[in-house]
Amino acid sequence: MAALFDPLDLRGLRLRNRIAVSPMCQYSAEDGFANDWHLVHLGARAAGGAGLVMTEATAVEARGRISPRDLGLWRDEHVDGLARITRFAHDVGASIGVQLAHAGRKASTWHPWAGQRGAVPPEDGGWTVVGPTSTPFAPDYPVPEALRPEQMSEVVGAFEATTARAVDAGFDVVEVHGAHGYLLHSFLSPLANTRDDAYGGDFDGRTRLLREVVTAVRRAWPEDRPLLVRLSSTDWKDGGWTGDDTVRLAGVLRDLGVDLVDCSSGGLLPGVEVPVAPNYQVPFARRVRSEAGIASGAVGMITSAEQAEAIVARGEADLVLLAREMLRSPSWPQHAARALDSDARPLFPPQYLRAS
Repeated sequence: MAALFDPLDLRGLRLRNRIAVSPMCQYSAEDGFANDWHLVHLGARAAGGAGLVMTEATAVEARGRISPRDLGLWRDEHVDGLARITRFAHDVGASIGVQLAHAGRKASTWHPWAGQRGAVPPEDGGWTVVGPTSTPFAPDYPVPEALRPEQMSEVVGAFEATTARAVDAGFDVVEVHGAHGYLLHSFLSPLANTRDDAYGGDFDGRTRLLREVVTAVRRAWPEDRPLLVRLSSTDWKDGGWTGDDTVRLAGVLRDLGVDLVDCSSGGLLPGVEVPVAPNYQVPFARRVRSEAGIASGAVGMITSAEQAEAIVARGEADLVLLAREMLRSPSWPQHAARALDSDARPLFPPQYLRAS
């Protein structure tokens, strides 16, 4: 049997294979509420055979949305729409996770097809954003308010309260979003975090907010369910966050109860040249797994069954996360099983077995 289709045990959860649907923003919610689009989008990929399906970045505060059309879980009323999706995923044999997110200084922006770019003005529903300092992400982005030390507990509390709602919604996994220039990543990187208080300065100061969030989330999340963290493994910029920093932080997160580090990269600054190519982020996952002693996930330009199989079989990552390829082919795991001469039948819902 192909290594890609071996089950993966994380705490009390067994994933049916090593294939995950990466979080992908859909910009289709109103006031944070999941709707039919989210059910069909996530449900199709669960029925398509993935072991783990992740929601898009799901805001822990209204001000933490990337755009006004982001998914949210900052209100109790958001639970029912998401619970409908988790029930369906479980019915077709998939595990499902929610990515807990706060956009920080990259919040209050237009969705990609709005016909406009940059900050959403208040008269169109925009809001005040926050960050480690008052420096905006880019000239056309909102100018953030620097979070004061006494406000950090509000952010931590929002993650913790949202985690409790994730339990009520029936999720199997939570992932803390610490990547792509959003709030927690912006505190990690010295290129964005120039604070001189307890939440800035050295490695311990810059990682403090993420460590506090992870501790709170782990406290609110059932002991038998896995906790993931997504990191930007490098800023691809001199003087920024590095692969060495990621390995060091991964070991800290392991000791805080994190079960897998999802290794992405970039997103902190605009205009940075990133060497995008197949497997370009896999070395980060390999280092985290081998040097930090924690399970890792590889993401980025993974498109073929043979490519994904090699990553897992060589021990470079425990999980592969696919994004654009899953948009093109929701049943990619079924095709991959056939390509690797593995039995695809267990991945098919009974309604589709005639195609197996």
